Amino acid sequence: MGGRGSRHSNNGAARFPAVSPPENHRPAPLRPPNLSHPPAAPPPPPPRKDQMAALLPYASADQCLRSLAGKAEGFGRFAIGGLHGAVYRVTTLADDGHGSLREGCRRREPLWIVFEVSGTIHLSSYLRVSSYKTIDGRGHRVKLTGKGLQLKECEHIIICNLEFESGRGHDVDGIQIKPNSMHIWIDRCSLRDYDDGLIDITRQSTDITISRCHFSMHDKTMLIGADSSHTGDRCIRVTIHHCFFDGTRQRHPRVRFGKVHLYNNYTRDWGIYAVCASLESQILSQSNIYEAGQKKMVSWYITEKAPDREEADTGCIRSEGDVFLKGADACLSRNPGAVFRAEEFYSSWTMGPAGEALRKAVSSAAGWQRIQRPLDSQK
Repeated sequence: MGGRGSRHSNNGAARFPAVSPPENHRPAPLRPPNLSHPPAAPPPPPPRKDQMAALLPYASADQCLRSLAGKAEGFGRFAIGGLHGAVYRVTTLADDGHGSLREGCRRREPLWIVFEVSGTIHLSSYLRVSSYKTIDGRGHRVKLTGKGLQLKECEHIIICNLEFESGRGHDVDGIQIKPNSMHIWIDRCSLRDYDDGLIDITRQSTDITISRCHFSMHDKTMLIGADSSHTGDRCIRVTIHHCFFDGTRQRHPRVRFGKVHLYNNYTRDWGIYAVCASLESQILSQSNIYEAGQKKMVSWYITEKAPDREEADTGCIRSEGDVFLKGADACLSRNPGAVFRAEEFYSSWTMGPAGEALRKAVSSAAGWQRIQRPLDSQK
C-alpha cells in the first residue's frame, strides 16, 4: 500500500488500556436511514454500435458513395477502385449473367459496383476481379459462398462491406491476392469458414490495407508471403488495422519476407499462436490487444532458408504499446531494431491506446455493417 513511508505493521502498533463505559451510559438509538437522498443512478447503458463506429477511423468515408477512394490508411492508401468509372448495379444473385457480380468484375473498364439485392451468391468458381473496381456492399447484405474473390495481376481494388462464408475446395481462399497485384483496400468485411485461408497475399502482391474486418470460425486465417522459394515477396507491404480476430486458430497473420504494420487490432482466444514471423519478415505491432484463451503464446518464429542466402533466417517483431491479457505471453524477438518504422513509408495513421474502449469498438464495429449506401455525388 502506497510508497515509501506508508508501511503498516502490527508489530510496532501502539497499545492502549481498555476503558469500560460509565454505568449510566446508554447507547444512542439507531436512526432510520435518511431517505431524502435519491438512490444512486444506474450505470450508463453500453455504447450503441454507431457510437462504437465513431471511435474508429474513416469517419468521412461514408459521406458520399465514392468517398472511399484514396482514403485507406497505411500501405493501401493509394487504392482508388472504380473512382473514375460508371456505377454498375448488381440486380441478381445468380453466379453469372446479366446484372451479376461476376459480369461486373470481369469488365475491363473502371466500375463502382453496388448492389440492388440482398442475399447469398453461391460461386461455382473463383470470381476474378479486374483492375479499377470497387465492390461496395453498403446498403445491402450480400454473402459470397462456395468460392472466393481472386485478385490476379490487378491494381486499384476496393472491397467493402461484404460477407464471405463456407468456401470449399483445394486452395480456396475468401480473398486470394496473387500474383503481382497492388493498391488494394479491404474494409468492413466478415470472413469465416474456408477450406484454405480467409485472406492470402502472395507472389509479389503489395501495397495493401485490411481494415475493420471480422475473422471467425477458421484455422489458417491470413498468409502473407507464399513460401521460402519466392524471394520476390520481399516487396510485400501490408497494413492491418482495427480488425477483430475472433477465436481463429492461427495466422493473424503469418508472414514471410514482407513488411506488415499491425495496429489497433483485437485478437482473442487463438488456438496455436497469434502472430508468426518467418523468413526475413518485419512485423510492427502497435497498440493491439492480445487476449489469450487456453493458448498463451502470442508470437511464434519459424526459421527458413531462402535459395539466394547461405544461412537460414527467421523474422522480427517489434511491439509498441500492445496489451497482453489473461496470461498472454508476448514472446518478443531479440532484435526488434531490425523492424521498419511506419513513418518511413507514410506520415500519419489513426491509432488509439490499447484499452477497453478500443476492445469494445473493434469487437462491435468490425465486419459487415448495416449502413445505408451513400448517394453518388458524381450524378
